Parts: sequence; C-alpha cells; structure tokens
Amino acid sequence: MNVSILILLFSVLIASFAQILLKKSAAKTYGSPIREYLNFYVICGYGMMFLSMFLTVFSYRGLDFSNVPVIESLGYVVVMLLSYLFFKERITKRKLLGMAVILGGIFVYYR
Repeated sequence: MNVSILILLFSVLIASFAQILLKKSAAKTYGSPIREYLNFYVICGYGMMFLSMFLTVFSYRGLDFSNVPVIESLGYVVVMLLSYLFFKERITKRKLLGMAVILGGIFVYYR
C-alpha cells in the first residue's frame, strides 16, 4: 500500500477525533464567551484539524487523486462510529441510510 494513502487515512482519523472533541466542547456550558472558545477541547480540536489539514496536503504529493474522494468520505463513517462510542448516540435508520448512500457512492465511483 502506498505510504501517501496511509497518511491520508491517518489524517481522516485525526480529523474525526477532532470533530468529536469539538462536539464535546459544544455540549458544555461555559461562564463566558472567551471560555467557550478558549478551552482545552476547542484548542486541541482545532490543533488536530490543523494537523489533519497538513497531513492531507502532504499526502497529496504522492497520490494520483483517484483515491482521495473515497478516503475523505470515510470520515463521515468514522465520525458516526466515534459518536456512538463516546456519546452513546443511537445509530438510526436515517444515519444508516446516509452511510449506505456514501458507501454506494464509493462503490459507483470505483466501478
């Protein structure tokens, strides 16, 4: 497997965890607007997003871009699974339908 694909997969995973941190921060109530934007979860979440962006751009150097949309779209699936694990969010029929559409799009893209 190409190293650039592994870097891109790692980047998607980092971005997914960053979204979970930002969601965790949004669920809390803060005493001031400054604390709402300058807290551990937000700073780490945006730092991880920056790292993810850097890794994504770095991985583009070794890719022919045929795999990029497919790998990037897997982030939606990862976020849904992480939300289930960390927030005990239910995986509804609507969410499963959305994931089926994404995976169906990946299948059509590769055909």
